Amino acid sequence: MDRRDDKSSLSTSSEEVVTENFSLEWNIRFYTKVISGEIVLDLKILRDGVSQLVLDTSDLQIDAVENTSNSEKLKFQLKEPHKCLGTPLEIILPSEVQKKDSKVSIKITYKTSPTASAVQWLKPVQTAGKKHPYLFSQCQAIHARSLMPCQDSPSVKSTYDAKVTVPRDLIALMSAERCGVEPSADPSEKTFLFKQKVPIPSYLLAVVVGKLESRKIGPRSLVWSEKEYVEDAEYEFSETENMLKAAEEILGPYEWGQYDLLILPPSFPYGGMENPCLTFITPTCLAGNRSLANVVAHEIAHSWTGNLVTNCSWEHFWLNEGFTVFAERKIIGRLQSKKHRDFHFIGGWKELHNEVQGYGAKHNYTKLIPNLEDVDPDDAYSRVPYEKGSIFLYYLEKLVGSEAEFEDFLKSYIQKFKFKSINTADWKSFFLSFFHEKESSGVFADVDWDQWFYGVGMPPVKPSLDTTLSSACSELCQKWSKAEEQDVINFSSVDIRDMDSGQIIEFLRLLLLEPPLTDVCVREMHRCFNFNASGNAEIKFRWLRLCLRASYEPCIPSAIEFATKWGRLKFTRPLFRDLFNFKPSHEKATSAFNDHKENMHPITSSMIAKDLKEIDG
Repeated sequence: MDRRDDKSSLSTSSEEVVTENFSLEWNIRFYTKVISGEIVLDLKILRDGVSQLVLDTSDLQIDAVENTSNSEKLKFQLKEPHKCLGTPLEIILPSEVQKKDSKVSIKITYKTSPTASAVQWLKPVQTAGKKHPYLFSQCQAIHARSLMPCQDSPSVKSTYDAKVTVPRDLIALMSAERCGVEPSADPSEKTFLFKQKVPIPSYLLAVVVGKLESRKIGPRSLVWSEKEYVEDAEYEFSETENMLKAAEEILGPYEWGQYDLLILPPSFPYGGMENPCLTFITPTCLAGNRSLANVVAHEIAHSWTGNLVTNCSWEHFWLNEGFTVFAERKIIGRLQSKKHRDFHFIGGWKELHNEVQGYGAKHNYTKLIPNLEDVDPDDAYSRVPYEKGSIFLYYLEKLVGSEAEFEDFLKSYIQKFKFKSINTADWKSFFLSFFHEKESSGVFADVDWDQWFYGVGMPPVKPSLDTTLSSACSELCQKWSKAEEQDVINFSSVDIRDMDSGQIIEFLRLLLLEPPLTDVCVREMHRCFNFNASGNAEIKFRWLRLCLRASYEPCIPSAIEFATKWGRLKFTRPLFRDLFNFKPSHEKATSAFNDHKENMHPITSSMIAKDLKEIDG
């Protein structure tokens, strides 16, 4: 299965037409919440008889289409909208280019909608500085089509360049090299220039505009943010270069030149986004003690797995995320220890178990390669491709019998498929070819490939993992879970004194798998550990969920505050679900959501609204 069956794109197949480069000229209009301008698509025709081009769009106003070689106006039509995939734009190609190996450049003049799903427009009051507006994009999975007409499929990779005009007091950044600034015809504006020389899929297009500052955190890295976050971010992510070097040891040379970080406003819906040259990071990672900086290891790993070698469709998303989690944990193993690497795999297995339980063991979305026919990929988003995919690779590494040999495979895999989009069959074929001697000797004879790829539920094999670090978490969890109310006075802060933040997170995660604690136990845990005061968002999130599960009503205001302050889906969506399902908080949480949804990212507000509708019946 490959791009021929990319069920998330309505565009012309990359077997017929491919975009080789696109050029953007944008004017960012904060007062109308519209991006206006043009895109020039440099196209190559791959088959004879291709008479029309179909591009993905979503809520775009198309004003004109022309052939740049002679300024000929081309006929175009926006077709019927699909229920979740947007509106196909059909363009009649010039007759002279309707044959194999022809090339044509098409210019499309257009405007985005104020409600474009890829963009969040922030009012000054929604920013840390409170004085200037802010814009950021999030194109994964299929939202690039709301920013530009394109072949919005990960099977199509192209270079791009851009000119972005913004208010004079603001700075624009993109997922590309910064190429300078030039004056605009309007003295109240200026234009930023960008170029991305490495081919990328459309979902990696990114833009941010705001009152930004930067600090140098390494020889090839800056960290960007609003003034209010920049000093904290400089400290938090000062070890980025060490992670980059570790990743290069495992995966090969870094191909992108600059590796910058951008700390986004609180409404950003993800932990990070691996936009080339400019990784987006949630401010929930600013713990004050570098305890959550490992999220950068994940985004750095994407510079190879996902960005260089890309899944050809969202059904093969595990080739992005499973590989990236596997590489991330190898980086952690390099910088900390193999025990820490296995500790994270153990936590991941439990997260996967939770996801499978939540969906149901027979659900399509629990497959490593799910069927996404007529499905918005955002609706299928879960930890399954991350954890099921990474544990599959861990299992194969153990069968290979040598981490060094497996890392040789990873480097060769990257070199073989860099700049390309592949499917699972491509990967499997190369894997077995690379390890052909082991394949011939029967090392992989017991691997049930189809069950791993297409089986529902938990993986068919659970590898053996080092439990040294996780045992302390399990033991403390069981003590709390089995404690009678009269026993809780025996607990104290000493119980977690020797645990790092990852172990505390794991302890709380394990407790969430147990029957709910009593009200008395929760009160005593608050006295002992004071998790409410933690600056680590991962700890506080799990603590608040634990309180809600225990029907501990005093936590309701804190839970609502946390759920409305942070837009990270990992936190906000489960907390709102818990609040909606808890009768004493249902009405307050519903009111809070309705009050704040206009300030949330469109992806976040849409998903929470779906949850509320489902819960209310």
